[in-house]
Amino acid sequence: MNRRRKIYEGKAKILYEGPEAGTLIQHFKDDATANNAEKKDQFDGKGVLNNRISEYLFTRLSEIGVPTHFIRSMNMREQLIKEVEIIPLEVVVRNIAAGTICKRLGVEEGKPLPRSIIEFYYKNDELGDPLIAEEHITAFGWANPQEIDDIMSLAIRINDYLCGLFTGIGIQVVDFKLEFGRHFQGDIMRIILADEISPDSCRLWDIDTNESLDKDKFRKDEGGLIEAYQEVARRLGILSDNERVITKGPVLVK
Repeated sequence: MNRRRKIYEGKAKILYEGPEAGTLIQHFKDDATANNAEKKDQFDGKGVLNNRISEYLFTRLSEIGVPTHFIRSMNMREQLIKEVEIIPLEVVVRNIAAGTICKRLGVEEGKPLPRSIIEFYYKNDELGDPLIAEEHITAFGWANPQEIDDIMSLAIRINDYLCGLFTGIGIQVVDFKLEFGRHFQGDIMRIILADEISPDSCRLWDIDTNESLDKDKFRKDEGGLIEAYQEVARRLGILSDNERVITKGPVLVK
């Protein structure tokens, strides 16, 4: 394997320079973090599962006209993606009360919200990704009003599609996090979906039992994180009942 230039390393992914101009390679790690990375561990195969689940969901979203950074899968842990200028916002879509909204507003966990809620968080680990308003976004120049409208429109479309898809396989989409970027083609700029959509970035509950099938297994020390991710993959038809996830991916060249 040729030596590759690392562009960025986050909690769960690494970005490398791509083979062509305007592309990157997104590598999914086995690392798991919670509480702003205060809690850390590794789970063999997590990166493989997240790669496959995110690839599947991004492909389906592209088919309904949602623009994404995904180009193609390269191997079990890596994707070829379009290079974008990431907007420093975490966009959280909530359908059912869970997590921080329960603590902030005293809402009972598991209570369906009157309507889906879109929240913005400033993407800054040192500050703990604080909740912000649209006024903060425009005042500090993180995005302009038209970009915010585009982001919200895409978030609503993504939520509608994911809720329908997962309901069909017996899973509730409680909430999820999205990230967006500016993709430049010549003089044309377009807001597109970036990052990933996986059990790392979603709360997914079994419709019948309310069992978590996401990273809350790790956050709450419930155990069975890999089994939960595998269950999501199986229900999506990505993983067959007898298929074993190969946990060893390409060797990182640093």
